[in-house]
Amino acid sequence: MTPALVLPIIVPLGAAVVSLVAWRAVAVQRIVSLLGAVGLLACGLWLVAATREGDILVVQLGGWPAPFGITLVADLFSALMVAVAGLMGVAAVVYSFSTIDAEREAFGYHALLQALLAGVSGAFLTGDIFNLFVWFEVLLMASFVLLALGGGREQIEGTVKYLLLNLMASVLFLIGVGILYGLTGTLNMADLARVLQQAGPSAAVTTVAMMFLVAYGIKAAIFPLFFWLPASYHTPPVAVSAIFAGLLTKVGVYALIRVFTLLFVQDTGVTHSLILLVAGLTMVTGVLGALAQQDFRRVLSFHIISQIGYMIMGLGLLTPLALAGSVFYVVHHIIVKTNLFLIGGIVLRLHGTLELKRLGGVYRTRPLLGVLFLIPALSLAGLPPLSGFFGKLALLQASLETRSYVIAAVAVAVSLLTLMSMTKLWNEAFWKEPPDDADPAQEMHPTPAGRLGLVLPVAVLAALTVCIGVGAGAFFALTERAAEQLLAREPYIRAVLGETAGGVR
Repeated sequence: MTPALVLPIIVPLGAAVVSLVAWRAVAVQRIVSLLGAVGLLACGLWLVAATREGDILVVQLGGWPAPFGITLVADLFSALMVAVAGLMGVAAVVYSFSTIDAEREAFGYHALLQALLAGVSGAFLTGDIFNLFVWFEVLLMASFVLLALGGGREQIEGTVKYLLLNLMASVLFLIGVGILYGLTGTLNMADLARVLQQAGPSAAVTTVAMMFLVAYGIKAAIFPLFFWLPASYHTPPVAVSAIFAGLLTKVGVYALIRVFTLLFVQDTGVTHSLILLVAGLTMVTGVLGALAQQDFRRVLSFHIISQIGYMIMGLGLLTPLALAGSVFYVVHHIIVKTNLFLIGGIVLRLHGTLELKRLGGVYRTRPLLGVLFLIPALSLAGLPPLSGFFGKLALLQASLETRSYVIAAVAVAVSLLTLMSMTKLWNEAFWKEPPDDADPAQEMHPTPAGRLGLVLPVAVLAALTVCIGVGAGAFFALTERAAEQLLAREPYIRAVLGETAGGVR
C-alpha cells in the first residue's frame, strides 16, 4: 500500500485547478505550471528509485480491494514513463515562457498542459483497463483544446482530423472493453491476466486483442492508422507540438506494450506476429513520408511514425532483450523527438518560417544551434555513441537471435534512410546559403531571458541524449529489469490481488 502513488496524478491536476482559479494572473499561472511539472518530475524519479530493484507499488483507492476498486500500480516501466513525462513537462513549460503568446496563456494554456500531464500519468499508473480508457479521454480532451487554441484555420483543420480519428479509436476501445468484461467479468488488469491465463487460447479473446491493437494503434500512429498525425502535429505552437510529439503517441505505445505482455499472450503466433509485421510497415512508410516533405516539422512528424515501428518491434519479437530494447528506445525517442521539435521552434522564431526552401545558413550565424540539432538528429538516426544507437542495437540483436532477418534488414535500411532525412534537414536549414529572397530584417530576436528560455531546455535534453549514450550500460540494465517485470506476469498479479491471486473469485 503506497498512498504516495497518487501524487503523479494529484500534482499536475492540482496545478491545473490552481491555474484555472488564477486565470487572470498569467504570472501566477506560469509559476504554478512550472511547479506542477517539476513536482511531476520529482514524483517520477521517486517512483524509479522505489521500483528499480523489482518492487511493484500498489494502492487501492477508497480502501476497496482489487479487483473491485480503483487500483494504481507502478512497476519500473511505468515509473520510467512517469519520470520522462515530468521531464518533458518541465522542458515544455520553460520553453513556453518564451514562445506562447499572452492570448493563449489567458485562455488556459497552462491549465490545459497540466491536465494533459495528469492524464498521461494516470494512463501510465492505472491498473484497470476501463480507467485506462478514462485517462486516455482526459489527456485527449486537453490535447484537443491545446491543438485548437488560437483558432487559426490550419489549426482547426488539423484538430478536426485529430479529433475524429481519436474519437473512432475511443469508441473501438470502449467496445473492446465491454466485450472483454462480458468474457471475463472483470476489468482489473491483474485479474484479467489471471482469468485469461486460466482460460487459455480463445478465438474470442484473440478477436478482442485485435480490437485493442487497432484502437491503441490509432493512438500510437502505427501503419496504416497514422495519417492523422502529420496532418495535425505541425499546426499548433511549437511547445504544444513538442509535448505532443514526445508523449501522446507514446501513451498508445505504452498501452500496447502493457496489454500485449500482460493480457493478450495466449495466441502470440497471431497477435505478436501481426505486431511485428505492422512494425516493419510503420518504419518504412514513416521514413519514406519524411523524405518527401519540405517542411521542418512535417519531416519530424513523419519520423515520429517511423520510430514508433522500432518501439513495437520489440513487442512483436517478445523476448527479454527485445522488450528491453523497446523500453530503452521509447525513453530515448521521447527526449530526442521533443528536442528536435523545440529546435525547429527556435529556427521558426529566428527566421519566421519552417519551409526548407526558404531556410539556410543557420549554422553560419548560430553554430551552437547547429550543434544542438546534430546531437538529437544523429541519435534519431542511430549513430554511436548516442542513445539511439544502443536501443537499435538491442533490437537488432534480438531480431537476429530469433532469426527474424527480414525485420532486422528493414530496421537497418530505415536507419540509413533516417540518416539521409536528417542530412537533408541539416543541408537545407543549417548548411546551405540562405535563399536570395530571404530577408534578415524579418528575423525575430528574443530578449536575453527569452533566449535562455529557448536554449536551456534544448541544451539539457541534448546533454541527456549524450549521457544516456555514454552511460548506456547502466541505463540498459534498468530497461532489462523493466522487461523482465513485463514478461514475468505473476509478480504483478500477486502485487495487485494479494492472497486472491491464485484462486478463482
